[in-house]
Amino acid sequence: MSRTRRTFSKDFKSRVVLESLREKDTIEVLAKKYELLPTQISAWKAEAIRNMSKVFSTDTGDSKDSNIPTEKLFARIGELSLENEFLKKKLY
Repeated sequence: MSRTRRTFSKDFKSRVVLESLREKDTIEVLAKKYELLPTQISAWKAEAIRNMSKVFSTDTGDSKDSNIPTEKLFARIGELSLENEFLKKKLY
């Protein structure tokens, strides 16, 4: 019998980490609740604390939008403004 590795979504991990940070329940209780090992929750919690400063950083170099060339953005703005003007004229 082969064991398959479980994968967890970002939302699930963040929910578990937030609950562990609130310290309403112990990590052992959360582990039973979510069917995880306590060491896994501790590792996710440590990683979240380590990367907490990235949440508040003002650097936008990691965002997906910064990879779009400005020429494409200006072209899209032009298309939308033409469409908007056309629809305004058609409406009146």
